Amino acid sequence: MGGMNLTVGFDLDMTLIDSRPGIKAAYQALSAETGTFIDADAAVTRLGPPLDEELAHWFPADEIPAMAERYREIYPTHAIAPTPAMPGAREAIAAVRALGGRAIVVTAKHEPNARLHLAHLGIEPDAVIGWLWAEAKAVALREYGAQVYVGDHVGDVRGARTAGALSVAVPTGPCPEPELRAAGADVVLADLTALPQWLAGYVAAARPAPDAA
Repeated sequence: MGGMNLTVGFDLDMTLIDSRPGIKAAYQALSAETGTFIDADAAVTRLGPPLDEELAHWFPADEIPAMAERYREIYPTHAIAPTPAMPGAREAIAAVRALGGRAIVVTAKHEPNARLHLAHLGIEPDAVIGWLWAEAKAVALREYGAQVYVGDHVGDVRGARTAGALSVAVPTGPCPEPELRAAGADVVLADLTALPQWLAGYVAAARPAPDAA
């Protein structure tokens, strides 16, 4: 690929997977078990930030670590099966591979649960890195040399920009297009189904031109 080793990073929740049904079920199970009210419908409108930020709406600060641990324990039972891939998710990963590149997933989610989602859906990226949110995502993006990071949240845009990667945003999560553009997204696609064509153009433009001399 003309001296450019293509690596494309993807966010997970609301970018590659529609995690709302699964996360809602996991919160409902935690609520039932603890007897603490959790508005699961509201929680799934705020996906992206780390789990602790959501739990802070419902539990006192000193209970959050234990509740987060319990949520992650029950998550595989409740959240994996109901969670579908987003339209174009498999094709987006395949498009990176077809161009000789690597596709990596960089997510704030608990890494073992992120892997369970991808395995359940038959999506096989080259690497999965969990526990990273917003600017911290740049750590993994730099480590893997990602030129592009695709996500649905302004936190993903910040992560891409911090890493010096091109920020490609899809308004399929909680952040509408104007908010993503205001945060500094370089490219906004309607959804992942538009990625293969965009990526082919990006790679073609990145190839060194033949010597004009």
